Amino acid sequence: MVSLTTNTFRAIAGAALFAALGLGLSGCNEKKEEAAEVIRPVKIVEIAQADTTRKLDYSGSVKARTDMNLGFRVSGKIVERRVDVGQKVKPGDVLARIDSTDYVLAVRRSQADLDSAEKQVQTTELARDRAQKLFDKNVGSKSQLEQAELSYDQASSTRDSAVSALAEAKNQVAYSDLTSDMNGIVTTINADVGQVVSSGTPVITVAVDGEKEVLIAVPEMDIAQFKVGKDVKARFWSDAALVLDGKVREVSGSADQSRTFAVRVSLPNDPRVLLGMTATIEALADNTQPYVSIPLSALAQKDGQQIVWLVDRNAGTVHSRAIKVADFADDGVRVADGLKTGDVVVAAGTQFMTENMKVKLSADATQQTAADTHAAPAADIVR
Repeated sequence: MVSLTTNTFRAIAGAALFAALGLGLSGCNEKKEEAAEVIRPVKIVEIAQADTTRKLDYSGSVKARTDMNLGFRVSGKIVERRVDVGQKVKPGDVLARIDSTDYVLAVRRSQADLDSAEKQVQTTELARDRAQKLFDKNVGSKSQLEQAELSYDQASSTRDSAVSALAEAKNQVAYSDLTSDMNGIVTTINADVGQVVSSGTPVITVAVDGEKEVLIAVPEMDIAQFKVGKDVKARFWSDAALVLDGKVREVSGSADQSRTFAVRVSLPNDPRVLLGMTATIEALADNTQPYVSIPLSALAQKDGQQIVWLVDRNAGTVHSRAIKVADFADDGVRVADGLKTGDVVVAAGTQFMTENMKVKLSADATQQTAADTHAAPAADIVR
């Protein structure tokens, strides 16, 4: 009995020892987990005072203020083209020709009609003079004289008509040559040798030398910011140092099929600006309400709503806040509602954020304002 009791006691003592060791190990693990709590470093931007202006950038191409769409004044088959795109032309230069064979034949026919009319005038003139002499001698009647005078007047009218027909036929021959009326550069060729064109069909487009302008397409949300006479800046992709002062010359009264409005901006005369160059028009717009710009990486979604993660500097935690997005740009997001001056926003790594998560901040933060059109890079937090 004593031996059995001793064994039982030993077993109970061993179990208690293992239980005590288990509790000790569990307590150590909890302490290690608490000690290993991660404070995630983040990138942030601080919202500065929102401005009431924003910059509008729209790209377009340099065009001549006046384009001549030249076409033949008569119909025919094009037999010659003398110019190519980009070639300079001056008044009187022949750009293209059509087959003038039929028009030359019309000139010959009109000339023959005129010769016949001239002969008829001479014949009726002799008859009128003879009738006048007979009447003076009381040999001829008054009616014969009047008939001769009428024949002469009719022949004279026929001759005048033949003269006009001949001049018209000669003009038709001249119209078979397509000539330039002003100095300029050929920008478009719409028809070529062998093509039959009707009168008035545009064949060649010439950009007239002189004032140049930039044509841009502005969406309806910003068209109210462009008024005739508004001062803008023009920058050119080919030369970053080339910046010209421009002025809005014309604003389309209706949108085209792309739902944008054509706006023409006049440029000062500068030899460095060539037709077809790509230009960016910069204009300042007044906002009815201030917008705040944030980096695109700061935007997140939660429960179907667009949010940002705000940092509580005192607690060192993050909290979500719903925002209203005005629009998107190539380098940022414009927020219409939900942010105010002084808010600190997580600018990167939003997919790792959870409510009340501990984060590590740096002493400095990039300030982001509504006036910024290019979002500044978020400040890296020291790790």
